[in-house]
Amino acid sequence: MAVSKERKAELIKQYGKDENDSGSAAVQVALLTERIRGLTEHMKSHKKDFHTRRGLLMLVGKRRRLLSYIKKQDIEEYRQLIASLGIRDNIQ
Repeated sequence: MAVSKERKAELIKQYGKDENDSGSAAVQVALLTERIRGLTEHMKSHKKDFHTRRGLLMLVGKRRRLLSYIKKQDIEEYRQLIASLGIRDNIQ
């Protein structure tokens, strides 16, 4: 469920400005997407784990707010980010 150090460094290098840029919105969205995918797999086999479900919904909400911020700032960056992460475009 947790993102490994190697995978986190890889995502930061891919979506950040440099290898120390872990705070930009695009990097945060990429890291949240990895965590969401892991938790989604967990939820498929543990359907009654409501504590994990709540955490998953909170992560999805946080990612949605960050994506909304990116969309307001730069629509082209937003389109590239959702295309590379495989996220559906449902931000108003």
